[in-house]
Amino acid sequence: MPRPRLVATDLDGTLLGARGELSERTARTWRRLDAAGIESVIVTARPPRWVDHLAGITGDHGIVLCGNGAFVYDVARRCVRETHGIEPDAFHALLADLRGIDGVTLAVELADGLHREPDYLSDGIGGVPEQVDSVIALDAVDRPVGKILARTDAMDMDAFHAQVTEVIGQRALLSVSSDCGLAEIGPAGVTKAAALEAWCAGLAIDADDVWAFGDMPNDIPMLAWAGTGWAVANAHPEVHAVADRSCGANTEDGVAIALEEMLEGA
Repeated sequence: MPRPRLVATDLDGTLLGARGELSERTARTWRRLDAAGIESVIVTARPPRWVDHLAGITGDHGIVLCGNGAFVYDVARRCVRETHGIEPDAFHALLADLRGIDGVTLAVELADGLHREPDYLSDGIGGVPEQVDSVIALDAVDRPVGKILARTDAMDMDAFHAQVTEVIGQRALLSVSSDCGLAEIGPAGVTKAAALEAWCAGLAIDADDVWAFGDMPNDIPMLAWAGTGWAVANAHPEVHAVADRSCGANTEDGVAIALEEMLEGA
């Protein structure tokens, strides 16, 4: 295949190892893209505060597309450049309806971090401890919400996701980036694909010239949009069903190996 002009990747379960670690091989190979004149960008469900330690692989632009595209985050300057969120009035209508789900606990991702109700627990992800732990009344939120986080112990994951989907309708978008039962509810129309498309448009790069790597259903729009969508070996079956190509598992530096073969002309 011809070389891509840009490579995009998900983090957890894709570029990072089982404990959220970035291997030396993967970091080294990712940095080789820049030396080869190939653009790169990380597109992740993680909030901004969970990507600061990856500054060494963001390239000169220093940007990570976080929250499934809700936040354009400048790692170098530790600031959110753009928020594409749920506006306050729409958020409060969703909040009222979501509270009708049995046992639900709720939190929100804002540009300045996580804000949760007292009964919502978050321990971080991928070895990164939770750094912002603001307990507030969500009814007081008056800014765009990048993501609503919902959990319940009252039903299994599939039943919960089905009920959330029914409650939010077309007003917001449910995405699944892990198998822990968390419902991540973002703005309608805001996806990894939309964020990546906008980023590439700013670089005058067409979809056909993009490789994208992922592992979970929230990566599917991005893989489908890219000219070549890659599924890591450990990816969800739905991801394998839409991917153009597959590579090794995240625990085996699968993304790095695929990129090495491309860079070395294999």
